[in-house]
Amino acid sequence: MSTTYDLAVIGGGVHGSTCALFAARGGMKVALIERGPLCREASGVNAGTLTMQMTRVALIPYALRAHAMWANASEWLGHDVGVVVCDGLSLAFTEQEEELLSFRAGKRREAGAPIELISGADALRVEPGISDKVRLAGYCKVDGYANAYLTGLAFRRALLGAGVDLMENTPASGIDREESGFAVKTATGVVRAKRVVLAGGVWIEPMLGWLGIDLPIKTLINQLVVTERVRPVMRTVVGIANGLLSLKQYPHGTVVIGGGWQGIGDRERGGVELMPDRIVGNVRLACHAIPELKDARVARAWAGLEAETADALPAAGPIPGIPDAYVCGSVHSGYTSGPYIARLLADRILGHEPALPLFPIDRLLNSGDAERGPQ
Repeated sequence: MSTTYDLAVIGGGVHGSTCALFAARGGMKVALIERGPLCREASGVNAGTLTMQMTRVALIPYALRAHAMWANASEWLGHDVGVVVCDGLSLAFTEQEEELLSFRAGKRREAGAPIELISGADALRVEPGISDKVRLAGYCKVDGYANAYLTGLAFRRALLGAGVDLMENTPASGIDREESGFAVKTATGVVRAKRVVLAGGVWIEPMLGWLGIDLPIKTLINQLVVTERVRPVMRTVVGIANGLLSLKQYPHGTVVIGGGWQGIGDRERGGVELMPDRIVGNVRLACHAIPELKDARVARAWAGLEAETADALPAAGPIPGIPDAYVCGSVHSGYTSGPYIARLLADRILGHEPALPLFPIDRLLNSGDAERGPQ
């Protein structure tokens, strides 16, 4: 007799894995369906930054709680994911950047982020490796980063320990609604479940299409660079007020350079081509912020996918018009806040009132889409 699960989660990134984990720990029989290995798509190729200074203002309360989850990952996840909690700086080099930094830091501080504005001289005392040309800096003690590569390994052990049926390397191709729930069509057969969560990141758009819901999801092709191992040149997470740079040095010496410089690719093909001029621009900006990086050599560059809704806020909550169907993901800078948002959704599915509001997609749909459901 085939198994009918209490919950099927489609998408094994940070959002899907966290939701599946807490639903299973809450007593549900859960299947997690992922087209590749866990956390090896967007969740495995990002810079791993855990910062308030690049987080949307509306997400600050969620990001603060998620940061605490990351910092204590060994307790709730049960395994180390290489999290380093450290100070963070957002630098302003020009008058225009000063104005931008002051405005954004003020809004985030109003939302609860412990960000203060400090002088360039004070920023040098926090991070001796930065340029002496800094005019103003946003300083936040709630910052840090995780090792994105270790995340999937840790989730895999935790999910198996919680009794989740992992279906890795199992692409899903559609969903049929049945009297008892949902039938998820996969490469290895049909998976039946009473409830379903679509947690596919940039693939949430075609997944929702399976249920007759049209929700455009923008796909960003973010370029990242990692240097060879170098002697310690920085001890904080560093960004620039215009948002075009994120920097951190891992304990083994490599420096990861990000900031959303775009490459070429799409949802179907992934990141297929890097833009050399943009890599050069990103690296030059990094050397401008941390002058001693000029002596480092680039070891590798790659492109990672990031999903974004029309308002850059999460798609997280019930799918309108389709009982027992949920969506979770497509969060701008979602690595920071992802675990907490996914845990909130798991609470909702388990019948508990979430501690903070979710982000239902009704706001992003035409009213007719929400009323019609699948045709």
